[in-house]
Amino acid sequence: MEKVNSPWRVISTAVYGAPNEGKIYGMLDIDVTDAWEMIKANRAEGRRITMTHLVAGAIGRAIGWDIPEMNAFVKRGAVVKRDEVIVTVAVNMHGGKEMTSVKLYDAHKKTVFEIADEIRNRVAHARSGSENDTMENKSFMAKIPWPFRRMAVLLIRFITNTLGIQIKSMGLGHNAFGSILLSNIGSHGLTTGMGALFPGSKLPAVLIMGKEEDKAVVRDGKIVIRKILPLTGTFDHRIMDGYHGGMLAHHIKRYLENAELLAEAPVEMKTQAV
Repeated sequence: MEKVNSPWRVISTAVYGAPNEGKIYGMLDIDVTDAWEMIKANRAEGRRITMTHLVAGAIGRAIGWDIPEMNAFVKRGAVVKRDEVIVTVAVNMHGGKEMTSVKLYDAHKKTVFEIADEIRNRVAHARSGSENDTMENKSFMAKIPWPFRRMAVLLIRFITNTLGIQIKSMGLGHNAFGSILLSNIGSHGLTTGMGALFPGSKLPAVLIMGKEEDKAVVRDGKIVIRKILPLTGTFDHRIMDGYHGGMLAHHIKRYLENAELLAEAPVEMKTQAV
């Protein structure tokens, strides 16, 4: 039982009930052939970037510059715009047995190289035990006896989500989970999957990267082999609708199909620097 009931599994039984909240879903296939060529070229020069780094950069720029209205959360029945753009990237720990996350502040202003360095450094700190707030909170919640665990979670959700009050001592607030969450299940060999909107997280969307695969597609009337990345999204319908989902898909696709854009500071940043 102990192997199955990790701290997160114990907490999840209290957090999740029957799915009855407003969620919408979307799926998108992106041609990342050229992006992979960019990754390989940079690795040959000693700059290690991954597809996750590129996708995180694309998401940051999309919600930071192109569709800032989706960088928001619900507070006391009203949609409130965030002051910061934070892309949260889920990261495997201990061989995939545990998860932690890295919050990329001002992700829309960073190059893919800055994002890669920041994620690597933060993960190294987390694995060494230097950054363990998330793990400590999980362990604390998991120790609450079962009959009271669900009540404790519901109380916290009421305080933070319904009343809009932040519990800073527990790291719970409007930006506790960032502006948007990205997770890569392709690293586990899974092609596609739909993420869950963590109750009380104030996330408008969770994006899931699947496994990139070589597929036959039509380009200029010819069948060619291209590397395709499946991307799925779960969205809070109170904040986003089909229009926002379509805009998000369009801009993420635009950045990834022109990945060299992510290697440089955004045009807006360059303009401000002049």
